[in-house]
Amino acid sequence: ASSFARMFVQVCLYFYCKCLWRCLKFVVRKLTGQCELQRICYNTKPGAARTMKIEASLKGSKSKRLQTSVNVHPDAIEKTIDDIMELKRINPDINPQLGVSLQACLLQIVGYRNLIAEVEKLRREPYDSENPQHEEMLLKLWKCLKPNSPLKARISKQWCEIGFQGDDPKTDFRGMGLLGLYNLVYFAEWDTEIAQQVLTDSLHPKYSNAWQYLDYNDFFSLSQLSKAEWEKKKFDKAIGYSFAIVGINITDLAYNLLMSGALKTHFYNVAPEAPTLTHFQQTFCYLMHEFHKFWIDEDPMDIMEFNRVREKFYKRILRQLQNPEMALCPHFAASESLINM
Repeated sequence: ASSFARMFVQVCLYFYCKCLWRCLKFVVRKLTGQCELQRICYNTKPGAARTMKIEASLKGSKSKRLQTSVNVHPDAIEKTIDDIMELKRINPDINPQLGVSLQACLLQIVGYRNLIAEVEKLRREPYDSENPQHEEMLLKLWKCLKPNSPLKARISKQWCEIGFQGDDPKTDFRGMGLLGLYNLVYFAEWDTEIAQQVLTDSLHPKYSNAWQYLDYNDFFSLSQLSKAEWEKKKFDKAIGYSFAIVGINITDLAYNLLMSGALKTHFYNVAPEAPTLTHFQQTFCYLMHEFHKFWIDEDPMDIMEFNRVREKFYKRILRQLQNPEMALCPHFAASESLINM
């Protein structure tokens, strides 16, 4: 009886609040002469704050046409904007900037949904050693990380040198499929210097305390320091880890942030239009670098503490993404055109 009464009260409160909210929106529109979409676009600066409000407004609308506008194909966005303007009885000639702002928001909203589908497709595709493209990517990973150490054979213990568990890396991609390989190759190819240094530190962690002083956007080469300078630093004991395995694990972390919607804050702030796979891979690079510094800072007793450190790191990133102004990678700033949308 108690549970039923509590449920009944919650249902009543839900309908009361919903009706009250619709009444308030009606009153505000009559007073301001603007619908909710207009008020958001005119009073909220572009980026995550605006796009997330527009998304919530469209999804919460009583109009089915507005609800489904967040699920249209990118090619249908312009027509969708025209439908929204018509439905809301907004004159596009008097409000030309509104259409531009709505289009930018819808491109981000629809793009995020499509990015989820693209990432999920890669995650579900298993690594196939019979596929020449898969094998080529795997060998590229080795060449980028170990350019001065030729791989002696496809099946080799050398793979352990870059953090795989055995002599054939294909078995380590089972959890994240091709997505794990795509991210590792992107990191190694486009942030080569940082990736190689993270790999070196994971193998020789006594050097890695210096990373806490480095900024991802202002990276300098640790190799410039002399042996005497290294010794003066009196590095504390630090625990290493398997680079490739951790990379696949951080791919899982990035995947969870994407699927939960937490990365909307970041992507809506850095992508002036639709977020792409490249944005996701850039975010992975950032997370790899930040996790490396976080791992050193946590100074775990042994590798068995990995899950604890990872969970703590994950919660820290989640807290950061709760800020609508947050952009995880400032150097991936949105183009200047976003300011005028």
